[in-house]
Amino acid sequence: MTSTATMPSSSVQDTLPADAPDTLRSARYRWLRWSLSAVLLAGFVATCAVRGLPTDRLVLLGWVLAVLAVHALGRGGAALLRLLADWLPLAALLLLYDLSRGLADGLGATVHVTEPADADRWLAGGVLPTVWLQEHWGAEWWAVVASLVYSSHFVVTPAVLAVLWLRDRDRWVGYARLVLALSAAGLVTYVLYPAAPPWLAARDGVIEQVDRISSSGWAVLGLHKAGALLDSGQAQVNQVAAVPSLHTAFAVLTALVLLPLAARLWQRLALVGYAVTMPVVLVWSGEHYVVDTLLGAVYAGVVWAVVPRLVAVLAQAFRRPAEQPGGVRSAVAASD
Repeated sequence: MTSTATMPSSSVQDTLPADAPDTLRSARYRWLRWSLSAVLLAGFVATCAVRGLPTDRLVLLGWVLAVLAVHALGRGGAALLRLLADWLPLAALLLLYDLSRGLADGLGATVHVTEPADADRWLAGGVLPTVWLQEHWGAEWWAVVASLVYSSHFVVTPAVLAVLWLRDRDRWVGYARLVLALSAAGLVTYVLYPAAPPWLAARDGVIEQVDRISSSGWAVLGLHKAGALLDSGQAQVNQVAAVPSLHTAFAVLTALVLLPLAARLWQRLALVGYAVTMPVVLVWSGEHYVVDTLLGAVYAGVVWAVVPRLVAVLAQAFRRPAEQPGGVRSAVAASD
């Protein structure tokens, strides 16, 4: 029997699949994508460990686009063009939202300070939940959890967008619409009804002493720069954009969108737990009243239920003229 080692090289080549060079090239690109993705992940984790979770939209989108660009390696120029065509308009709209949100409190509307506090007192039987929580709930482990959950708001939505874009572009389109619609609904409310959060109302002497402690967990971890980064980011946004709580709204929206995709019980519990923990953190930390978080959950539910149906109705309305006898198709046929 002739061994493979003694066979002519041409015979060995004849035994290889015709697409072997393409297969090897694909494997090399796959290894490169995984390696560069691991480097980016390590860089992001190191940045978070030193400075905390980033809150700047532009920085976060930069990380996301870097990962997606790495994923496009070896897939041709069309993959990169598709990445830019999908993400640049979305990024521009989200950045426009950030800019307009910062200006929303300068349009002359009266800032509401007492009404949200009165609503919370009514809901809790005369007690302000934020005041009660800060007086009775101050464990260091909880401060760490609270800071991580609060800061996750800035990372979770871009991460979900990135994963959906990689795995199911149709779902990505639907989720991107929900994100934009929810942001727009919040912005309109901030313009029409600017409201002071508990920490600001307390600073002005309208309610009892309330501290803004959403960043306190970073100090417990010894990451003082991380807390300073979060405080700096908070100082640069609209201070009276409190109704509704978009932190709560996006946590609930994430759960609503991902629950149908969650195959395991622990995944479903994690999604529901995240949506429930976020408002507790916000009320405890002085960032929002209970009524703000309830409205945020309502906004998320309405956007999740209404936007897909509205898109379907509009798509049907645009298709109908072309399908009618007097529509575009008939006109084109007549001209032929």
